[in-house]
Amino acid sequence: MEFSGTGALMLCICLFGTLLYSNASPLTRFALSRPENAAIMGMGVAGTTLLVVRSPFGRRSGAHYNPAITLTYLWLGRIHRWDAVSYVAAQFSGALCGVFIARQILGISLSSDPVHYVVTVPGSYGREAAFTSEFLLSALLMGVVLFATNHRTLARFSPLLVAAVTVFYFAICSSISGFSVNPARTFSSALFASIWWGIWIYFIAPCLGMLAAAGAYIRAFGPSRVYCAKVFHDLHSTCPFPCRFAHLEHER
Repeated sequence: MEFSGTGALMLCICLFGTLLYSNASPLTRFALSRPENAAIMGMGVAGTTLLVVRSPFGRRSGAHYNPAITLTYLWLGRIHRWDAVSYVAAQFSGALCGVFIARQILGISLSSDPVHYVVTVPGSYGREAAFTSEFLLSALLMGVVLFATNHRTLARFSPLLVAAVTVFYFAICSSISGFSVNPARTFSSALFASIWWGIWIYFIAPCLGMLAAAGAYIRAFGPSRVYCAKVFHDLHSTCPFPCRFAHLEHER
């Protein structure tokens, strides 16, 4: 389930990236600006994120699709150790599979310049700016997830809020870090493109940013206010985690 969801996200990223940035794309005739391309890319990926999070697989697995999210919930004690290992393995292998399928569909349009498998590398502002943006955006994403999923009113809207954050960070920070906040997303593109420059940023910054957000959340609300590790919990799908989500209904 994590495998298929992460694969679908990477397939979408490759498809939209090729459509918007490839020199062979039919959209080149519209001469879209860089901010316009980034905004469209963000909306496309956000739409896919919304669909996979709310899908039957997403409802069942918890829709992490990101090793940094899984490791943060492991630190919070909301997922068992070996479950976390299997989730992370599924996310990396799913991301690789998604890029592989995209390559079979798109061919040289995906692999050639300027798309290069939609690889994420630091932009013209340098590695420090890329690290900072990945850290802050990862913290924002995890903060939104934790606050929404553990709030009685907002929990049902958590997929929509995650999608909104996705549009925001694609529009604002794609030129700074290429946008990742997901080690599996960056690794899968880098492996196919054989471009590894600054890859440590995309492994370390998302994990640190999400852990920082989790630490701030725990300090503000207490560890008992993390009810489950699902990004979207509907009470109808079986939960694989140490789950206390039913208690949320009794919170003020």
